[in-house]
Amino acid sequence: MIHNVRQTWHRLGVLLVVLLVVTGSIPALALAQATGDDQTDQTRAGGIVRIGPGQTVSGDLDATGGTVLVLGTVDGDLEAVGGTVVVSGTVTGDVQAIAGSVTIEGDVDGSVDALGGSVLVRDGARIGGSLEAAAGAIQLDGEVVGNARLGGDEVTLGPTAVVGGNLEYDAETFDVAPGASVAGTTTRNDDLSFNVGSPFAGGVDFAVPTIPPVVVVAYGFLANLLLGAVLLLAAPRFAEQVVDVGTNRALQSGGVGLLTLVGVPVVLVILLLTIVGIPLSLLGFVVFAFALWVGQVFGAYLVGTKALDLADRSSRWGALLLGLLALAALELLPFGLGGVVSFVVLLLGLGALALALYERSRGERRRTTGVAADDSEGRPTA
Repeated sequence: MIHNVRQTWHRLGVLLVVLLVVTGSIPALALAQATGDDQTDQTRAGGIVRIGPGQTVSGDLDATGGTVLVLGTVDGDLEAVGGTVVVSGTVTGDVQAIAGSVTIEGDVDGSVDALGGSVLVRDGARIGGSLEAAAGAIQLDGEVVGNARLGGDEVTLGPTAVVGGNLEYDAETFDVAPGASVAGTTTRNDDLSFNVGSPFAGGVDFAVPTIPPVVVVAYGFLANLLLGAVLLLAAPRFAEQVVDVGTNRALQSGGVGLLTLVGVPVVLVILLLTIVGIPLSLLGFVVFAFALWVGQVFGAYLVGTKALDLADRSSRWGALLLGLLALAALELLPFGLGGVVSFVVLLLGLGALALALYERSRGERRRTTGVAADDSEGRPTA
C-alpha cells in the first residue's frame, strides 16, 4: 500500500491507538518470552516480547507488544508493532516495524521498513539491504549497504553514517555531519512515497487457548472486587461522594460520562500527532484506561447502593458485592444485552467520577482562595 510520507506520519497516531487496544486486550500475555531455540514461524504478543541473548527463532517472527526486544537471532523476517521496537541482535531476513520508537543497533541482512515517531540506526548497526523510514525524527549513524529513502520532519546523518547506494529524502530539516558517506546520489524529493508493508496484513493468530466465558467473567469479578475494596478503604468519603453524585444526578452523570469517553481519546490522539506529545499521550491512554476501570467499578457500586436503598438496607460492602455480582451476571446474558447494560453502567460511573473530581478540585481552590483572603485581611496596614 502506497503512502505519501506526510500522510504516513499523520496516520501513525491511529496505528498506535490500535496498538494500545491490541496489547491491552491480552493481559494474560503480559510477558512473552521463550527459552532455547524455536524451529517454526511464530506470532508472539504481550506487554514485552523478548528474544534473549543466545536465543534463536528459526523462522519468521511476528511480534506485537508494548516493547519488542530482539537481543538474540531471528533466522527469518521480523514484523513488529509496538510502543518500542529494538533490534540489538541479528535478523537474517527483512524487518518491518511500526512503533513509537524504532531502533536498529544490530545486524539486519535484509532490508528495513520502519514507520514510527522516531527511527534510529545506531553506530555499528548494519543493514544489508535498503532502508525505508518515515518518522518524525530519523537518525542514521550506522551502515546501509543499499539505498536509503528517508522521510520525516528531521533527518540526520551522523559522522559514522554510510549509505552504499543512493539517498532520497523528504524533510523539513536535513543535516549531514562531516564524515558521513553516501556512495550514490543524494536527492531531495518533496513527493517521496513509500511502499510500507503492513505487518500482519494477513491477520494475526495469537494462538491463545480458548477460555470458557464463565472463567473470564469470574476473573473480571475478582479483579473488580479487589479494585473496589482498595477504593473503599483508601478513599471512603470520595466513594460516597461519587455515589451521591451518581444517585442524585444520574442523567447528568451519564451525559458527562459519554462526553468523557469520546472527548478524552480525541484529545490524546491529537496530542499523539505531535512529536513532543507522544510520551505524554501514551501515558494519558494508560491513565484513561485505568479511569475507565475505576468508572466501571464505581458504576457497579452505584447500582448496588441503589438496590439496597430500595430494600431499606445500607452497607457499602454489601453494595459493592451486589453491584459487581450484577455486573458479572450481565456479562452472561445472550444477544449482547449484558454489554449494553454494562456500557450504561460505565457511563454512569465514569460521569459521576468525573463530576466528583471536578467538584472536589473546585472546593480545594475555594478553600485556598479563602485562606489567602483571610491572611491578607489579618495583616496590619502601613
